[in-house]
Amino acid sequence: MAELKLPRHVAMIMDGNGRWAKKRFLPRTAGHKAGVDAFVEMTDACNELGIEYLTVYAFSTENWNRSQEEVSALMELMVKGIAKYEPEMQKRNIKLKILGDLSRFEDKYRDPILDVQQRLSKNTGMVVSICLSYGGRQEIVYAVNKLLKEGRSEITADDIGENLYSAGMPDPDLIIRTSGEYRTSNFLLWQSAYSEYYFADVFWPDFNREELNKALEAYSKRERRYGR
Repeated sequence: MAELKLPRHVAMIMDGNGRWAKKRFLPRTAGHKAGVDAFVEMTDACNELGIEYLTVYAFSTENWNRSQEEVSALMELMVKGIAKYEPEMQKRNIKLKILGDLSRFEDKYRDPILDVQQRLSKNTGMVVSICLSYGGRQEIVYAVNKLLKEGRSEITADDIGENLYSAGMPDPDLIIRTSGEYRTSNFLLWQSAYSEYYFADVFWPDFNREELNKALEAYSKRERRYGR
């Protein structure tokens, strides 16, 4: 991949776990478990390629509308998956960031995730951001309200950017969505103003290194003009 023009920041909408499981006559939780494995593989792949930032959409504000059973299963998988992968992230000098409103999480889910984030906070390698209880509109409202509480009467675009969950990170160069859907689904609405999109037909658990290479090759051929 050395000859390609690689993005600095890749973001991924990990879509299709449930449909992947249904196609195999498995419970939805099996799809989510396979999705965690795909996330680990993509993190390793991006890290090996030298991509500096990886941001994944793991649980949206709208996902709270799913059944309590599925939400709880998702939370358990995320906590266990992050804990299991922590030693490898530490070994690879990967920094973990959690983006979103964690106030709705039960302590038994929120605290272990934040503990891992803290333990990896001093790492200086690739930054992996996991969006949990995240919504793009909600994030913009969060930034504006934060500025209003500071007594600001006039707000600039730079002000908002500096108060988003992702403050300090570059905007994503490439956003990949799996499962053949063509929607942004309230993901990084502010940050994606000039991002390139790539839509893959495979479900997230089947998104492997070969599929990632296809996305990176497509990105490498594009000319980014930023409105010029």
